[in-house]
Amino acid sequence: MVRPLPENPRQILLIKAHSAGIGDILRSSAAWAVLKQHWPEAELHLLFLNRWPGYPSEQLIADHHLLSSAHFLPLREGRWGPLRGVGPRAWREIFQQLRALSARIRPDLIIDHEPHGMETGIVARWWRRQSLAPTVGVAQVPGRGWLYDYAGPSLRQYARSRALPQPMDYAERDFAALAALGLARHGQGIVLRETAAGRAWREDWERRHPQTGRVSALNIGCGTPGAALKRPSPAVLATALKELHQRLPHHLLLLGAADEAPINAEFVGLLKALVGNVEHIEDLAGKTSLSELTGVLQRADLVLSSDSGPYHMAVAMGRPTLAYFNFANPEHYHQDAHLKILVGPSASTLFTQLCQILEQNHRATKNLS
Repeated sequence: MVRPLPENPRQILLIKAHSAGIGDILRSSAAWAVLKQHWPEAELHLLFLNRWPGYPSEQLIADHHLLSSAHFLPLREGRWGPLRGVGPRAWREIFQQLRALSARIRPDLIIDHEPHGMETGIVARWWRRQSLAPTVGVAQVPGRGWLYDYAGPSLRQYARSRALPQPMDYAERDFAALAALGLARHGQGIVLRETAAGRAWREDWERRHPQTGRVSALNIGCGTPGAALKRPSPAVLATALKELHQRLPHHLLLLGAADEAPINAEFVGLLKALVGNVEHIEDLAGKTSLSELTGVLQRADLVLSSDSGPYHMAVAMGRPTLAYFNFANPEHYHQDAHLKILVGPSASTLFTQLCQILEQNHRATKNLS
């Protein structure tokens, strides 16, 4: 029997799965924002089944201002001959953790955002039985909609009915489930605020650098396995940023994980060969948590990033951002006024766009003051 939707849900359980990359989870914040706009008093609780547990993004998402709580459960897969999947032992562990969580979270609405796989559907059904709350999902394939009390259209039908381009951007996907609730995106972007840890980092840095003027942040990134194809050309970056510093002197903060320090060092070596003095550069690779990185991005007048986590964070925070793509990847784009996307730019094009962003930001800051 279909359970009625609550008029004003107090606790909403959001179920997600698969990759816990920063951008992969942060894209869901657009849907969280729409839910909070529609039900301001509702608490949002994220339950994430993580195939690669322990990602640094877990703490950042746990600190997100729109979530009342975030819980990451490891989804361990195994093999039985030619078969691969989550076995009985893994499910026993998952249900044990779910029982503990169900004593603290009493949802009156359950939303499964995943269109594929059975794991999130099983968890939604289990929690439905525990809480008596209605479930919402995505009818991605014939019969899947029967798992839920209410089901939104498949991703293909969702895109077609709204005349959205294919491939559809990642942030839009979560709205297929919300369509079952009559909730639409209406241009809502992804969102992120500076965290308490980020603010503490920024205030400490500003005390140590009281005379610093313009600040740019560069995330070359793409140090994870298989991501090297997305890495910007260090030579193009060095040439463009040499010209930028000569025209608009700035303090340059290099971002990245600890294992990306060699990538940053290569860039610094190229830039030093061009300008000689690189005292305006500060390498932060591996020196900040993702939560502290929100403070770095908040301080930056310009963020230049590859297609990686800090790019999505900067966009979500509303920072002036230039995203450097080696090849077109519309699924990873965002439609925000403070974002400029360049695909395979030359050094001169990159320099011109960087100048425009810094100068526009300077004028906007001057007008506000």
